[in-house]
Amino acid sequence: MYIGNIPADKFQTLQKQSFTTSATDTYTLSYAVTNPQDLALFINNVRQNPNDAYSVSNTTLTLSSAITSSDTMYAVFLGRAVETVAPAIGSVTNDMLDGSIATSKLADGSTFATTNGITQTDQWRISANYNIPSSPSVISSNLERNDNATFGYIGNGMSESSGTFTFPTTGLYLVKFNASRIRTLSGDFNCTAYIIGVGYGAGNDTLAQGSESVNGNSSINFGSITIETFFNCTNTSTHQIQFWIGGGDGSSNQLLLGESTSNTNSFTFIKMGDSI
Repeated sequence: MYIGNIPADKFQTLQKQSFTTSATDTYTLSYAVTNPQDLALFINNVRQNPNDAYSVSNTTLTLSSAITSSDTMYAVFLGRAVETVAPAIGSVTNDMLDGSIATSKLADGSTFATTNGITQTDQWRISANYNIPSSPSVISSNLERNDNATFGYIGNGMSESSGTFTFPTTGLYLVKFNASRIRTLSGDFNCTAYIIGVGYGAGNDTLAQGSESVNGNSSINFGSITIETFFNCTNTSTHQIQFWIGGGDGSSNQLLLGESTSNTNSFTFIKMGDSI
């Protein structure tokens, strides 16, 4: 059995009063006070000695000597604590928070695409040399997810079928294509890489493309193209991505370099936030 007042979950906040000063020694308090020790009085940010510097009687504060309008004065009512069901404004610190908080309540008004940061990432590559065709077409073979021992991805990852990549969830994705190629014969060389959005009505959407042209007599030359885009996936069943390449001769003389142990050619996917 408990004897006494039932405890309540409340916050206590000491009350403070700021005064408009003038050439007088008498001021009115916001709350009645019976003992000078129940009041902490500060003049020009210096705490005053109770009884010697001031006295109180009910709501009347009497100073031992008058101050001027250029002085500052405030009081903290030590004997008066106001109980509320909410903490005082400005009293909650970061260490007192647990879990999530609405972005509208953040001090700087920041908004975030997701409350949990980046939730989906993945990276694929070309695992073996890929002949570059003369006409642009989808890269549909020799594709694998990066499987290096130190590699990792976030979320469910992308799925792939015949060169078409399907997203695990809707969202706004950063998609990047790094195309590294080699030509084993001397002469001119042209290559164009594409990021294609599929599932848009009857046609495809060219989201990004980059080209390289080499004029030279070297028997072997290398090059690379890097392109990227933001892709707004609003439906994972219909909105997908393909990577295309073109400009070669379709033979092993003009190749995208493939490696099964490192990313010579790679496809990167990062979900930046919700779809728009």
